[in-house]
Amino acid sequence: MKHLLSFLLLSTLFILSGCSQDFLIETDPNAVSVNDYYQSENDVLLAVNGVYQSLRNNNALAENSGLFSEERSDNTGRNDNQSNAGEPFQFNDFSVLPSNTYLKAHWLALYQIVTRANQVLAGIEAVTFAKPETKTQYQAEVKFIRALACFHLVRKWGDVPLVTKPLLSNEVSASTFREKKEAVYAQIVADLTDVVASPLPDIQPLAQKGRVSKVAGNALLGQVYLTMATTLDAANRTTNLNQAKTYLTAAYTKRTFGLLKEIPYADVFDVTKKSTNAEIIFQIVYRQGDPVYSSSIAVNNQAQGETINSLKVTTGAGGNVKPDLVKDYEDGDLRKDFSIKYANAANVKDYFITKFRDASAGATTNGYGGNDWILIRYADVMLMLAETNLYLGDEPSAIALLDQVRDRAKLPLYAVAKTNATYAAKYPTLKLAILHERRVELAFENHRWFDLLRFFTPADLVAYFQAKPQADYGTAKVTNFGTKDYYFPIPADEVKLNPTKMYQNPGY
Repeated sequence: MKHLLSFLLLSTLFILSGCSQDFLIETDPNAVSVNDYYQSENDVLLAVNGVYQSLRNNNALAENSGLFSEERSDNTGRNDNQSNAGEPFQFNDFSVLPSNTYLKAHWLALYQIVTRANQVLAGIEAVTFAKPETKTQYQAEVKFIRALACFHLVRKWGDVPLVTKPLLSNEVSASTFREKKEAVYAQIVADLTDVVASPLPDIQPLAQKGRVSKVAGNALLGQVYLTMATTLDAANRTTNLNQAKTYLTAAYTKRTFGLLKEIPYADVFDVTKKSTNAEIIFQIVYRQGDPVYSSSIAVNNQAQGETINSLKVTTGAGGNVKPDLVKDYEDGDLRKDFSIKYANAANVKDYFITKFRDASAGATTNGYGGNDWILIRYADVMLMLAETNLYLGDEPSAIALLDQVRDRAKLPLYAVAKTNATYAAKYPTLKLAILHERRVELAFENHRWFDLLRFFTPADLVAYFQAKPQADYGTAKVTNFGTKDYYFPIPADEVKLNPTKMYQNPGY
């Protein structure tokens, strides 16, 4: 990680040449040409670090990107429908317009990741490496990040432009079209297959925390196959489920601990243990106390009158927690007390998010936190593997994995829990029990929306949302939710470029 911040040296090298004219930036005549930049292995390393840096964009996948995923779900949202022209409110209100500027910023930020990755994968071919495996390792890291960005794109928009090489200005128009989602998934699988076959270490050493590992590759590839099995053509469902099981199992068996309860839940989010915690598989690293590279999620979520998250005094309501989620925690679930707290300030009187916290002196009264943003961890992998085993008809294996997560939370194991009338009524099937466990285990980590897309068909998801009491949802209208909301609208400026090939999603 010591080179990760060196991306600043690359700021003039990356031309946003993606899938539309919106991705083009005029070339600075004083800048170094991309074609001339790649001269040495160190040049490649700095460029790879620049790809990692693009993950830190809060309009992309960083710690404050929940607007595009978690706020789309029934976990969080916002009751303020006036700020910033009401555009952030549209996401949870299911009233997102194609003209929404936040939506466009998210689209562009994800394609910036893809573009940077493509530049590196092309430029690396100009360099001779002392060890061929070094080149392969860099390629694997970049392909993982490109696959991650594309995975977000295809799940949020469906058919999207698929760009796998740098584009010259005269090539952009021909590349401005939506590729079928099956083709996008095929490219994601190809990239991640290269990652798991690469010489990357299974687990990155302490000095390299934040870089891609082979375990991360297996975990993400397993998630991709699970998503394909549950959202694409049912004809390939069993094949994709077996692939998901293969790669999720590969990730799970490489863990360096025994049972999940060996790692206390609070330790996963402890800034003093973030680099050595064996549950964390892939994270975006932040630097405590640094005005530029520190984490802000702790202070951003803190409500007025509270100091649990940060020493910085705040005046807002903190991170919004929907009553629908608060009521989903079981009695005695230690994750509830760790993840949320009721704020009694006069302007709050509500729950706020406490899961991400750094109230230590090192974060200072400015709230320069040391939280890392966790993208993949073992509880997530285990519950996805439980889900996969369930679909393949292996309920005992699914329950064993579910029980590990419940056991750490000090909750009754599934066989006992389902004898409880309240639990059985709320989660009458093992599938719904797994979905519930994912919700409370991974709350606020930006997984909930994608879980809902996997667990329900579009029609079933509409029924699921519209059955929720409005009082438990907040100001946003849950009745707005319809089948069109399975995907975001394509940003209006992109559609204008080619209304035929950049066709709008239905309902917008």
